[in-house]
Amino acid sequence: MSIQEFSELMGEIARSISDHAVDQDLANHLNAAFPKDGKTFQRIAALCVEGERDGWLMRHEAGGIKFGRALKPDQEAGAFSVDVVRMKDVKGPHHVHPKGEIGAIFPIDGAAKFDGFSQGWYVYPPGSDHHPTVTEGDAYVLYLLPEGAIEFTGR
Repeated sequence: MSIQEFSELMGEIARSISDHAVDQDLANHLNAAFPKDGKTFQRIAALCVEGERDGWLMRHEAGGIKFGRALKPDQEAGAFSVDVVRMKDVKGPHHVHPKGEIGAIFPIDGAAKFDGFSQGWYVYPPGSDHHPTVTEGDAYVLYLLPEGAIEFTGR
């Protein structure tokens, strides 16, 4: 079952980062351990497609963004929640990452970028904030939030 495989892969990734600080070194670790051209990264991309198609990922839509929380904290991904969004040339709602954000970009078409990041892993440190923005195409963005912490500001 795809959702079970997705959960298992998220658990594997969460275990590999559980002792890391949420900083650029973590992004470097993820890009080395789970590279964008590697089996795990590519399988997660395929599972995002399956999950959207089969309705177990991104069950909500607003402002041209499909989104949904796939895993809550204390499930298969340990202390992390796992969310997936699909965005196409759109700016999302401003929010703060009280404990940081660990994400991966999976372009669907073109050379889609998320906040200027190309395909692969990125990390925002604790206390960072942004308007999540996809440019130059359509992409899935998967992100892990320590303890599921996120604060939407309405700005």
